[in-house]
Amino acid sequence: MSLWFDQVQDDLTPRPALGGAVSVDVAIVGGGLTGLWTAYYLQQLDPRLRIAVVEKDIAGFGASGRNGGWCSALFPVSFGALTRRYGRDRAAAMRRAMIDTVDEVGRVTRAEGIDCDFELGGTITFARSAAQLAAARSAVAESTHWGVDEVRFIDGTESSGTGLGANGAIGATITPVCARLQPAALVRQLATTVTRRGAQLFEHTPAVAVRPGLVETPSGRVSADHVVIATEAYGATLPGMRRRTLPLYSLMIATEPLSDEIWNDLGIAHGQTFTDYRHLTIYGQRTADNRIAFGGRGARYHWGSSIRGEYDRVPRVFDHLTHALHNLFPQVAGAAITHRWGGPLGVARDWHASVTLDAASRILSAGGYVGDGLSTTNLAGRTMADLIIGVDSPISRLPWVGHQSPPWEPEPWRFLGANLGLAAMAVADVEERVTGRPSILARATGRLTGH
Repeated sequence: MSLWFDQVQDDLTPRPALGGAVSVDVAIVGGGLTGLWTAYYLQQLDPRLRIAVVEKDIAGFGASGRNGGWCSALFPVSFGALTRRYGRDRAAAMRRAMIDTVDEVGRVTRAEGIDCDFELGGTITFARSAAQLAAARSAVAESTHWGVDEVRFIDGTESSGTGLGANGAIGATITPVCARLQPAALVRQLATTVTRRGAQLFEHTPAVAVRPGLVETPSGRVSADHVVIATEAYGATLPGMRRRTLPLYSLMIATEPLSDEIWNDLGIAHGQTFTDYRHLTIYGQRTADNRIAFGGRGARYHWGSSIRGEYDRVPRVFDHLTHALHNLFPQVAGAAITHRWGGPLGVARDWHASVTLDAASRILSAGGYVGDGLSTTNLAGRTMADLIIGVDSPISRLPWVGHQSPPWEPEPWRFLGANLGLAAMAVADVEERVTGRPSILARATGRLTGH
């Protein structure tokens, strides 16, 4: 499924499936990070709670075990857009909560002895053209204006060791609030932690229907006072949820371990993640064993929000990623690509992640992370735990709580719009290379994606 699953220490043997009816206090649909963090914090608040998690495959099977390993403060909606919607104070509270969440994930991994290569090394974002340099300076100016995030600019003329080993880099920004980690190790060990404390985790147990107080599966029903839907992209497969979440695929590759000489040339330190200011997103990290794990968008959306195993592996996209990596770092062109994988992430219609609680039905949900979920799932889990217990806390009052995204359009408009949006980002990158100026097309599309 990913480089990460190849490296975990357990043998991935599925836990037993649900074998009949059970009754609990909280039923959680989805054994990824959202569901498991919710279980973990519920156990912290009230160890007596009976918790059951149902998972269609094994814990971490979805994006939780296949992502780029960025535990960052990124949120899919920009600070400026949050401010326009909620006001500066509430937007700042959301940003600070995301920043604090990175530290919280690190705290829990240390406290629970979860060995997932967590290292707070920050993110370097390269500027490789005049248009990207303008975007970098704009990011620094915006962070200075709002005074919440710390973003530092590096000029391309600075001395070596500043991380400007990328091909054609004329500048970069660095933000310290991002940790590199091994995501499958995190989610698998978190599953062990919550089951050791009494939560029931039923694997190979798909939910086929969710109703107030009830989760139905092919092998039995789970009755509960509260039901949590924590399925992210896979929520599109549940009845009545097809237009709520759009599954958008992101694919990754990984190199063989690289020599210290190459890493010194690249200027990427242990714990550091990297990207650049292009519009068709790329993301990478230096793994604990000195590989490059590198991913990006470019795989198309599939008709009817369908999710299939063959969509995880698209040779054209893997070739595109390999070319993009070699263009960014020509020094690694001779390194073998040892792993190729992918999977769907969840996108809300307004690209706004959310946590919701329907007080009447006692059904909660969280998602729409748009690829920024490795840390956001932790904040979602803490938030839903507070909402279930009834704790009035600063995080339960954050502006994403209760946010309702509009539904996606029916087909064929959903298919056309999603794929045209992806194409527009690729064209915007070409536009900037040709004109040397910030893309007009990207600015227009950004209004549709929360920026």
